[in-house]
Amino acid sequence: MTLNAIRPDHFPWFRYEGYSFSLGLTHGADAWLSGHSASEHDPESGRMVVKGGMTDQARTAYAKIERILEAAGLTFQDVTKITENVTLHGLGHYPEAEAVRQEVFGEHRPAVSTVIVERLLRPAAFIEIEVHASPGGPKAVSEGGVAETADGAVFLPTLLPVDEHGAVVHEGDLVGQYAYCLDKADRLLRGAGLSLDAAVTTYDYSTPATRDVYRRTHRARKERLGGAGVYPGAGGILMSELHRPGVLVALEVTASRHPLEAVNPGWSRYDTLTYTPGVKAGGMLWMSGFASLDMETQEVLHPGDVVAQAEVTYDAIGQVLAAAGAGPEHLISTIEFVCPDGLAGYRGVAGVRKERLREPWPASTGALCAGLLRPEFLLEVFPTAVLP
Repeated sequence: MTLNAIRPDHFPWFRYEGYSFSLGLTHGADAWLSGHSASEHDPESGRMVVKGGMTDQARTAYAKIERILEAAGLTFQDVTKITENVTLHGLGHYPEAEAVRQEVFGEHRPAVSTVIVERLLRPAAFIEIEVHASPGGPKAVSEGGVAETADGAVFLPTLLPVDEHGAVVHEGDLVGQYAYCLDKADRLLRGAGLSLDAAVTTYDYSTPATRDVYRRTHRARKERLGGAGVYPGAGGILMSELHRPGVLVALEVTASRHPLEAVNPGWSRYDTLTYTPGVKAGGMLWMSGFASLDMETQEVLHPGDVVAQAEVTYDAIGQVLAAAGAGPEHLISTIEFVCPDGLAGYRGVAGVRKERLREPWPASTGALCAGLLRPEFLLEVFPTAVLP
């Protein structure tokens, strides 16, 4: 099925042509939107600017999203999942954004993910919002805010190590908190008639302070994931703070009602890991996060050079796409996390994308993280594709 760029006739915030990403893409009747903040072109300075506090910024972001959805023949009532990327500086004001979301959606209940990021690419931005939409909205909404789409994707809200009384569990214990989040995901999926065996991706956010013990989460994953013979795709990002004090990990899980098929270009390193390069499920290819790694030697390639790392990263993504019978033109979404040391050269990554990706450019989001699980990494990309 062909991907098509969404092109509003009137988009007053900025001219969107010429970038290596689209405002959003349609796949059949569904839409995947890039992350949108309150950035707009200021004619006086000739620059992109962000105005206002959290309330104003959230309203501007949702106004952009509304215009893009309209161009795709959709409305807010068709939204199935919302991801709100909130900066550390904006975290204290996040209730204002939640209030705006309530204004916008009313009784409509998509799945909601909240990702805490160090900052966004526009330094004054507090929030950047991505949405997925499908005609009629979620096919079903289960307990805990789990939303299922008509094509069989199942989106969970952000999973935190917080019990039903609002207390953080397993304080100081990353592995205990990680296992708790996986178990919570399993309970929510069982409420929808599935289990963790149906997970296609698990993306986790932890802190630099726990990097040295992160490997110990392997056992918790091995005990709980892959029961149907296929481990999900996975990615790990470090942020200096998470949603509240005491939280050491936040987990994002997506599942599917379709049978799962592992996709691996032949990389033996994944034989002992609890995640898979890519997972086919229905018409989708859900992928792990990728960075600049030699898949045979496990060596980080091009330390200190974010553009060269982007070349290796997108080449690896291309190999997974090819192994699934797809190509770069089938990418529907990319989420890029860049480390502080890579930010100065990050503009050069757009050139890499233009060389290695294809029109219609995928919907994309970019954010600054505190670090990645290998300290030499400067960039990690979470890609998603549709199958031809």
